[in-house]
Amino acid sequence: MTNSEFFFKNGLYFSCQQCSNCCRLEPGYVYLSQNDLTKLLDWFSLEKDAFIAKFCRWTPYYDGSEVLTLKEKKNYDCIFWDNGCTVYPVRPLQCMTFPFWDYVINDANSWKECSKDCPGINKGTFHSPNEIAEKAFLTRRNIPVKRNQY
Repeated sequence: MTNSEFFFKNGLYFSCQQCSNCCRLEPGYVYLSQNDLTKLLDWFSLEKDAFIAKFCRWTPYYDGSEVLTLKEKKNYDCIFWDNGCTVYPVRPLQCMTFPFWDYVINDANSWKECSKDCPGINKGTFHSPNEIAEKAFLTRRNIPVKRNQY
């Protein structure tokens, strides 16, 4: 059992409070996988080039490549935030799996630190250890589109 699995071995509580703290007012990256891109293209009924030009940017990635991410507004709001998520039914997997990301569920201190900005942590719905591990796994496997794949 890893440290993070030990931390959430009894499960965790989380329910989104729709505060939008994770969607706005601070810089960040929402990485788009091919699956994320496909869902958003269908949602907007746009061709890939038009969608990318309007809503995306190429961002340096950890491995030295450039990957596809969503643009932000000048105030750092997500491009799709307007009094809430305007693409909620097809939001990227990164958004869907929050807060069950490795660095947040790493240990009790990480979880507590994230709770300072996220009022949904430790509230509402119970999430089993298996569900948490699955969401973390999906996030790790959600590989962003690289520019050379485009």
